[in-house]
Amino acid sequence: MDRFGRKKMCILTAVPFLVSWTLHNFATSVWYIYIARIVAGLGAGLSTVAMVYVSEISHPKYRPVLLTFNSVFVTLGILFTCILGFGLQWRLMTKIFFAMTCATLTAIFFIPESPYWLLVFRNDKVASGRSLKWIYNDETIYEEQLERISNSITPPSRDSSDKSMLVKLKEHLALYHAPSVWKPLVILFTIFIFQQLSAAYVVVFYAVDIFCRIGGSFNHIGLIDEFVALILLGTIRFVMAIVLASISKRVGRRTLMFVSAAGMILASFSTGLHMSLSSNQSSGECSTNRTLTDISPVEPSDSTGTIAIILVLTYVCFSSFGWLVIPWTLIGELLPVKVRGVLGGIMISVAYLGMFLMVKVAPFIMKSVSLGSIFFGLSGINIVGVAFIYFFLPETLGKTFVDIAKYFERN
Repeated sequence: MDRFGRKKMCILTAVPFLVSWTLHNFATSVWYIYIARIVAGLGAGLSTVAMVYVSEISHPKYRPVLLTFNSVFVTLGILFTCILGFGLQWRLMTKIFFAMTCATLTAIFFIPESPYWLLVFRNDKVASGRSLKWIYNDETIYEEQLERISNSITPPSRDSSDKSMLVKLKEHLALYHAPSVWKPLVILFTIFIFQQLSAAYVVVFYAVDIFCRIGGSFNHIGLIDEFVALILLGTIRFVMAIVLASISKRVGRRTLMFVSAAGMILASFSTGLHMSLSSNQSSGECSTNRTLTDISPVEPSDSTGTIAIILVLTYVCFSSFGWLVIPWTLIGELLPVKVRGVLGGIMISVAYLGMFLMVKVAPFIMKSVSLGSIFFGLSGINIVGVAFIYFFLPETLGKTFVDIAKYFERN
């Protein structure tokens, strides 16, 4: 994205998705599906350029809101998929998603390139101004933002073309020694570790299995079946993403993370306590045949199972309010423009790798440790995570990229 531009990478993102949905549609064996999912994974990794792009075209006042829309649309996509899957045949669904990807690809051609990228990596002030003019119709705001961007960029030295490749490489590596680069990188890395250790994604991905283990079977608790559970979970995440986006303009990142962590701590501790006090092991069978269902489920009474499921949903609700969303948006805010492409890509790769490892290790942990003990452990992890946020994460609400960089240089 540094070499070819934010917009071109956004366009490129659509290609793997189009290939993936085509493979899904014409699949004659499960191997088509496997290959299609791998190709879609490439598209998912590329799609994170959107956060960098949005952070660079946004006015500082509205940047927090617009960045959280990433989560709104991700959760909307998941919810939309669950709803379609409730009544449509899967090949018809692939055609719908193929058409939606085509519509998105077409729309991207009409948006401008990032003015920051044009100025930093192309030193093209005319094109940068043209891009800003497209974004801001108001002349006063346009002039203000053009001046802000111009003042935030360090002009290249005149003799840079005469320098050897070795000197240029040393100067480039020197960028990463600056406190405004390595400090936010360490903070982001640590936050993503706590995000994955909170197991919020594990609860989302294995929701049906966890509900099954809590209640013995969906028919037993008489509350929800597997499809309704997925739709309910998707609805909760979507609603919380909208709430988060609507208040992000007025409430800072730190406050949102504190509220999210406090809710997760209370929900996880209450879940662990509730399951420890009310569970009794039974040899009943779960109604699904998924990864975790070879464990003897816990079969509490109807009301006990319902309470436990509500507590787990509360955990997902509060995690969607902060910890599942804000770390991704911080990539576009904390990292300086010159290294945002490289370090942002690396950070997102590390986050996806951590997510993959946690999701794959989770079934083995759940086989050997009771759910009550796991939720007790999660409450402890979340306490340490919120302590880290309190001491090290700066507030970014309403701050320009220059303000954020100066904070790390000073502190």
